[in-house]
Amino acid sequence: MHSLAHSTTLPQLEAGSVWLVGAGPGDPGLLTLHAVGAIRAADLVLYDALINTEILSEARRNARLVCVGRRKGNAPTTQDEIARLMIEGARDGLRVVRLKGGDPCMFGRGGEEAAALRDAGIPFRIVPGVTAGIGGLAYAGIAATHRDANAAVTFLTGHQTGGALPGDLDWDALARSDNALVVYMGVSALDRVVPALLSHGRDAATPVAIVAHATTPSQRVLNTTLGEAVLAARRAKIDAPALIVIGRIADPALATPWFEPQQDEHAARITDRSLLAAFTA
Repeated sequence: MHSLAHSTTLPQLEAGSVWLVGAGPGDPGLLTLHAVGAIRAADLVLYDALINTEILSEARRNARLVCVGRRKGNAPTTQDEIARLMIEGARDGLRVVRLKGGDPCMFGRGGEEAAALRDAGIPFRIVPGVTAGIGGLAYAGIAATHRDANAAVTFLTGHQTGGALPGDLDWDALARSDNALVVYMGVSALDRVVPALLSHGRDAATPVAIVAHATTPSQRVLNTTLGEAVLAARRAKIDAPALIVIGRIADPALATPWFEPQQDEHAARITDRSLLAAFTA
């Protein structure tokens, strides 16, 4: 019996085409069958800096693996160059995988890359991935929607190109709403996101959870409030990548923690109270 992962009924990555593949938030087990099949078939894998590199072990031994990682403050490969590499690889008859953290089209420029392939006449497929704003929250025991907490959730990015906050966000509406906010790439923008919400009327006591390195052995969860979030994150030395969850879904009383990171002493669920004890000891 053939395994589903090797089934010939699944679509196959063809020579001269490109698949934009979501690698999920970190845990390799969250890869889809389409993603695994594409990685195993690829001649060229152009991968992001934030993917779990264990995933690359699924690639063929003679496949070419190229890091085109783009992270805030460090973008060694421009978006135009990434498009060029995809297009040239496909035109050379290669089976190309553009491997992106999370989901290609959730703050991943998947739309831009798909448009570049379309305009160049390159056959392509988008393989959705588990986005951190849902999968990462689940690994922190936080439901993106909870009947007792919210009827909607808003996903937003913490920064645009160059690091500035997005200029077209309606902060007044975001602050007035009692629904949940999930901020991607928000750690470096926390000291701007928080004042923006507070100055537009969001309650300083609003629960906040900061989920760093979600779904990986290095996962950390910091529970705090909107008024204390900036200082708490600094005290806890939270580093990227991390999600900022704002709203009642972040209340520890509604959380159902289940994932126990095994990596080191830094992986933990921490609170302002435990931080205060540590700093005043």
